[in-house]
Amino acid sequence: MDFCPAGLATGIGSLPFAEPEEALALIWENVPDVPHWPQLPQRGAQEGLVYQFLTPLVNKGVLTLSADRAFFDTAHPEWAARLTVFYELYLGAAEGDSRALEEFAFPPEAAAGFYAFAEQVERRGAQTALYCKGQLAGPLTVGFHFKDEGGRPAYYHRQLRDLLVKTLALHARWQALALGKLGRPAIVFIDDPGINVYGQSSFITVTREMITADLGEIVRAIHEAGALAGVHSCDAIDWSLLLESELDIVNLDAYNFGESLFPYAREAKAFLERGGVLAWGIVPTSESAREENEDSLLAKLFSLWAELERRGLPRELLRRQLLITPACGTGLLPAELARRIYRLTRAVSEAIRCGC
Repeated sequence: MDFCPAGLATGIGSLPFAEPEEALALIWENVPDVPHWPQLPQRGAQEGLVYQFLTPLVNKGVLTLSADRAFFDTAHPEWAARLTVFYELYLGAAEGDSRALEEFAFPPEAAAGFYAFAEQVERRGAQTALYCKGQLAGPLTVGFHFKDEGGRPAYYHRQLRDLLVKTLALHARWQALALGKLGRPAIVFIDDPGINVYGQSSFITVTREMITADLGEIVRAIHEAGALAGVHSCDAIDWSLLLESELDIVNLDAYNFGESLFPYAREAKAFLERGGVLAWGIVPTSESAREENEDSLLAKLFSLWAELERRGLPRELLRRQLLITPACGTGLLPAELARRIYRLTRAVSEAIRCGC
């Protein structure tokens, strides 16, 4: 799929509203070219990782819910039988059984923003939208959040990691197909701040091969559904992990960690030359947004570009293949601050698109 965004704007995912209508109004006002469905953490735990992305594991008894805890009970006497049931479901969905794939969908009560977004587009049309964007949690973030019955992170357990990656991949396929039915090409971001563990001494057993294989399985599922795939990571990471992958879009927190891209200017140039897109999270998702304005953010962005250009990355390539985003999600911020962040995102995008 050809994708030349040239300064279009989109959001990361979460917004600080309890009802989807208020979130959607903000999205359509400020990022109408690449609107996204809003995650709404204020609605409660049902909008969290388990219910949005891992319900097949819960439904098949693989992921156990106990009070406010979710864990893999690998010592349970029925563990092997439960695995068999899950993998039968997985194989059916992977081989094209649409009814099996539906089991990897959002439960309606767990993604009010997704279903409201889809209903709104179906009812009134996509309007000015060029793409429809979705998102899901990434394998490292999920893999370190959930543990086995002994408290060990699932990501360190090969079988549990495989379960999580396969579940996320099929959810990503389902979401890409569902968004694609709205009449515009779909983009699906994998939001994975957990990538930052790579290279840290406390996580030495997390290898490059593990990360690229896990992300790659999800990216392929998105591509097989006809959508574009991006990864959002809001930290200073080894960007070559993403720039040398099959991703279409790499999204960084450019406000706080833009300089971390400098050592990877060569990889970024190759990524852009093969058609990739850099999504610049230049609008801070913190109290700093109150002190910034369109001009100060543009100055910061252009300063980053100047250094990348000095390192061999042509400015015209940067300007042609970019998205503008907030640095991260805004779901835990005051509503009025989230509104300011989205308005700043729109203003920066419009300035770049008019050639400022």
